[in-house]
Amino acid sequence: MLTLTEENYIKCIYKLSHDGTKSVSTNEIAERLETKPASVSDMLKKLAAKDLLGYEKYYGVTLKSAGIDYALSIIRKHRLWEVFLVEKLNFKWDEVHEVAEQLEHVKSNLLIERLDDFLGFPKYDPHGGHIPDKNGHWGPDMSFPLSSGEIGVPFVLVRVEGNNDLLKFLDSLGIKIGTRIDIVKRRDFDNLLEVVIEGGRKEIFSSNVVDCLQVKKYEK
Repeated sequence: MLTLTEENYIKCIYKLSHDGTKSVSTNEIAERLETKPASVSDMLKKLAAKDLLGYEKYYGVTLKSAGIDYALSIIRKHRLWEVFLVEKLNFKWDEVHEVAEQLEHVKSNLLIERLDDFLGFPKYDPHGGHIPDKNGHWGPDMSFPLSSGEIGVPFVLVRVEGNNDLLKFLDSLGIKIGTRIDIVKRRDFDNLLEVVIEGGRKEIFSSNVVDCLQVKKYEK
């Protein structure tokens, strides 16, 4: 059983490694967790001793299969709690992350399985993120950033990868998961997109926004 801090490290490494597919440097981890590289090195040695990752000084760290499984378990709990908070306790989608960060460290697997059943086995969290099943499996992700979408092709928002400020901004515009967005014009010199939001409202989005909006082609 891991401590809360050890779990945070495992989850951090998993996300930085693009789902466990690449090695991560000590400095990257230190920057993400806002701590000192020396402290990161000490923790990596502890996690390596538990056979959760492979660590070699100056060459970065990679998660082993057990580490990936552990990370997926934490992500699963986090996202299920987010669904619970939004659907059952009426939290807004920009209010749930910090609370779920605390709840994701619950150790009872039975509680999580009961929670999953209670919620009807949801596939996505309130931000559109996939929820791994109890075996760590999730469906393929066919989405792509709105920034790479074609002009004149209708899209539907399926996931938001951004902070609470972005979520509040989208909320103010009435944009949520499932909202249709059409690209009208791309301004190459400053990377701005002119879009039409479902209902006819026109907006101009910066690259900071559209890079965080994951979409699929709209199908009636």
